[in-house]
Amino acid sequence: MAVATGSKVALKALAEEAVARALKAGAIDAEAVGFESEEFAVNVRLGQVEQLTESGSRALGLRVFFAAQGGQRTASTSTSDLSREGLEQLVSGAVELAKVTGVDPFAGLPERETFGSQNVGELALYFDDVNDVPAAERIEIARRCEAAAMSFDVRIQNSRGADFDASNARRVMVNSRDFAGEYRRSYCGFSASPIAQDASGAMQGGYWYSSARTTKLLDTPEEIGIIAAQRALRKLGARRVPTQQCPVVFPPEASRGLMGSLLSAANGDSIYRNASMFAGKLGEQVAGENITMVDDGTMVFDHILKENGMTGSNAGGTLRVGGFGTSPFDGDGLPTRRTVVIERGVLKELMLNTYTARKLTMQSTHKASRGLAGAPGIGGGNYFLEPGTEAPEEIIGDVKQGLYVLQTMGTGVNLVTGDYSLGVSGLWIENGELAYPVEEITIAGNLKDMFRNVTAIGNDLEFRGSGAVPTMRIEGMTVAGS
Repeated sequence: MAVATGSKVALKALAEEAVARALKAGAIDAEAVGFESEEFAVNVRLGQVEQLTESGSRALGLRVFFAAQGGQRTASTSTSDLSREGLEQLVSGAVELAKVTGVDPFAGLPERETFGSQNVGELALYFDDVNDVPAAERIEIARRCEAAAMSFDVRIQNSRGADFDASNARRVMVNSRDFAGEYRRSYCGFSASPIAQDASGAMQGGYWYSSARTTKLLDTPEEIGIIAAQRALRKLGARRVPTQQCPVVFPPEASRGLMGSLLSAANGDSIYRNASMFAGKLGEQVAGENITMVDDGTMVFDHILKENGMTGSNAGGTLRVGGFGTSPFDGDGLPTRRTVVIERGVLKELMLNTYTARKLTMQSTHKASRGLAGAPGIGGGNYFLEPGTEAPEEIIGDVKQGLYVLQTMGTGVNLVTGDYSLGVSGLWIENGELAYPVEEITIAGNLKDMFRNVTAIGNDLEFRGSGAVPTMRIEGMTVAGS
């Protein structure tokens, strides 16, 4: 029996033993996923620590498959009890559940020959320096970030706080078809959320952040604090505008969610259920010819090191670091890959895991996502819209009257019909200039039209998370105001 310790060998050994026990209990196939992590989070408000959390977790999930007439019966269980008794209960629970589940003709692990491997080290997902920053320094970084925001302008006298988060995690996957894979990943980041107030007492919040897999790539706390302050101040004095149709400019933080809808609409499960506006559209034009959307779980970036205000200087040289959505294998254990989902407006590929691909009589595009329990879902890696050539200032400069979106609110996006309606705050554009802040307005349109009416795409593509979309301008949207 494997010993349940915090070591790398033990977690993988536990997964292997869970699979072996399931096969011994009569399963024709089995798959185990192990996960362990250490996390740190601190929140500072007005210079004082309000909450500090340090935690660790270890857990194991098991999925079993039993032969049945017309397909397979499958069930899954998970546990954080990694003792001998816990492992026994994990396996017996899954086996018993499988006896009472329905027969599924599409269930089953991927074919043996589809599994592959990647050099985990080359993906550069884990950096030890995240663990080397003492707790006192992490707290001080949050304090410095908030202090920089608070001291930037006399109109900032309050704050929702600043935080610093750090984590490292290991993921292991083993199955009965001779696949075994594992990787570690690290994360660190901090943010500030100042509140600005004008002479009338009206308040507006701002927010900005820095995040990375290594401390070497974090911005300085002062830089983030100042940007957060500026983002709060630019909202002061907001007003409403008359209802009208006009161009709407989406900066990266707003356009990222909008264009992520393209990938959601290309989700194979939604396509199969006919619950997507892209159902039956594979190979057809679904967006303008300037739209190319890529999902890539293999991305590694070369970063130029600069002074970041942490202990020591990072200036000079480059560092290769894996993207936030990068991993060596997907939730089915298949090697991640680059997929051009939409090319020049044409829907070229769907987001598919093995199960949904079988339903559609297609091949997986290696987009499975997997928790500890349950069957794999569908999820992406690093997604992005291919950038254009215009600077954001040029995109704004071509607008006589229009809206620059700062923040969207609500969940008014229907991926079946394409209907799109969200509350927003932003800046009004007059004669190519950002003129004044606006709020209490709604923007509306239909995604089918919006994706065809993108008239400008910026050159400011930057990955601050697993998704990246540059500034973009959409013509003819309805802005509902006074």
